[in-house]
Amino acid sequence: MIRASGLTLRRGTKVLLDNTEFVVHPGERVGIVGKNGAGKSSLFALLLGEIDQDAGELDIPQAWRLSHVKQDTLVGAQSAREFVIDGDTHLRHLQAQRAATSDEDGQRIAELESELTEAGHWTANSRAEQLLAGLGFTPTQWEQSIESFSGGWQVRLALARALMKPSDLLLLDEPTNHLDLDAMLWLEKWLQHYPGTVILISHDTEFLNAVARTILNFEAQKLIRYKGDYDSFLTQKAERIRQQQVAIDRQARETQRLQSFIDRFKAKATKAKQAQSRVKALARMQVLAPIKAEHSIDIKIPNPLNMPDPLMVMDKFSVGYGDKAILKNITLMLRGGGRIGVLGVNGAGKSTLIKTIAQELQPLSGEFRPSKGLSIGYFAQHQLDMLDMQATPLMHLQRIADPNIREQELRNYLGMFGFSGDVVNSPITPFSGGEKARLALSLVVWQKPNLLLLDEPSNHLDVETREALATALAEFEGSVLMVSHDRHLLRTTVDSFWIVADGTVAEFDGDLEDYQQWLANRQQQQKRDERDERSQQQSDNSINRKEQKRFEAEERQRKAALRKPLEKRLAVVEAQVEKNQMRIAEIDGFIADESFYSDERRDERVKLLEEHGTLTRETQSLEEEWMTLLEQIEEING
Repeated sequence: MIRASGLTLRRGTKVLLDNTEFVVHPGERVGIVGKNGAGKSSLFALLLGEIDQDAGELDIPQAWRLSHVKQDTLVGAQSAREFVIDGDTHLRHLQAQRAATSDEDGQRIAELESELTEAGHWTANSRAEQLLAGLGFTPTQWEQSIESFSGGWQVRLALARALMKPSDLLLLDEPTNHLDLDAMLWLEKWLQHYPGTVILISHDTEFLNAVARTILNFEAQKLIRYKGDYDSFLTQKAERIRQQQVAIDRQARETQRLQSFIDRFKAKATKAKQAQSRVKALARMQVLAPIKAEHSIDIKIPNPLNMPDPLMVMDKFSVGYGDKAILKNITLMLRGGGRIGVLGVNGAGKSTLIKTIAQELQPLSGEFRPSKGLSIGYFAQHQLDMLDMQATPLMHLQRIADPNIREQELRNYLGMFGFSGDVVNSPITPFSGGEKARLALSLVVWQKPNLLLLDEPSNHLDVETREALATALAEFEGSVLMVSHDRHLLRTTVDSFWIVADGTVAEFDGDLEDYQQWLANRQQQQKRDERDERSQQQSDNSINRKEQKRFEAEERQRKAALRKPLEKRLAVVEAQVEKNQMRIAEIDGFIADESFYSDERRDERVKLLEEHGTLTRETQSLEEEWMTLLEQIEEING
């Protein structure tokens, strides 16, 4: 296991961890959470041996093989597949030894062949291709040179390479950045079946819920361990805060009582000895650190001055680059106040659509009719690169604001995005990615646009800032057209969806769960089409219709026999999930009752909270089994 004791970690003069302890057991999937700047990336650097702790011990089993995603820019003509296989350094070492061994050394060749087989030499290509396909690469891209891919796709290649390496400990820092929803769902499933230990940093709460079964949270320069997924962590932390506040209140009353006794009796000889013991008791009493409510970011997006309806109309609209159309024949309308999420796999054309609506790209054909009074605020993925690293937040805003506006008004506005005090006059060079993203957003919405075009606005934001952004967008009275892989942000801010697929854009009648099912159905259909094509090619034209009917009847019977036990188990699982959910809801009712936290109900509270956690974990396991059963039934039907 990984064990830290007395661990102290500083970056410069800032203390990130102070005399903290934690353990990570073999096979655990651990999510690291905390505000931007808390020390998550520094903890990873420590685990990787890139920096040293300032005090204490951090023990990682020497025999553990470690894998992580390297952030280097990829250059060279090496193919994507070969680059991914390079992640298996042990296999590559054996292959190099085999190439350097003389054919006359039969014994050594035999040894190497055995070792190569054990290392997966003969399956390396297919394993790499499965990883590439899961992360969204098409077969034609497997042979492309790594330097031909854009930055986001290079990040995916680096992730595939890290997953290719056989490892006991896998470190992932924001692995869902640059992934679309289908690749993210694939990665969730891959990590759920990974046999080693996973430690991951993520601000995507739904991804953490799907993958993590333990949370380590940065709290007051400590790492506090919580059992369960992210939602369980929130429940436990809320309970921890309530219990701590009860202890603080109880201590305050006891301190007041002791002090009153001391003040009243310390001058009386008959009470002097007793008073002195009270003085010592007061001095010995451990002072609980008050719970400092973390100053959460409170983003406020100014509402638009006017709202035309409709805002824009696209009629047989085509977009792309040069003479190459990426999306064709788009016929859609965006109504005033519309809040739309744009879905689609990476590379389908989502960003191209947004750039064209933002008038950064010229349409190729068709009509784009913006309404009079349309005012666009465009937040692009490259927005952070356009910031002046030497300028301050105030200077950035002054450059786009009316020079007659008072400085205090500009300061007040920046305060709505979490920039106050001396920060507004500090160069942004040391700002975190989340702080830079907040500043970029504040500049985008300064002119009070009535349409926000947002392309991955939550990248680089920590959980608290993502929640603040979701709240701000929910309260915004203008229109929103947003591309995002953050499912929580989409659920809380948009009302409907457009789907980008098959070279066009259309309204999608459904929610995110329907979209996940749409993706699954699409993948199943693609597999069926491929099987049908192979079957057609291999079919023997001499088989007559009678034999074909007999074959089809036998196939139906075979499939029914295979489905029957699965469907029986599926019914059992569904019934148990429903039973568990009813009991969890009943316990939630107790938890919401203030009397639940009284001292008289302590034993009951401990028992119920333990039952709640057990039921939650059991239900999650059952739901995973339910999904697996459905997939198996679907595969049989296919």
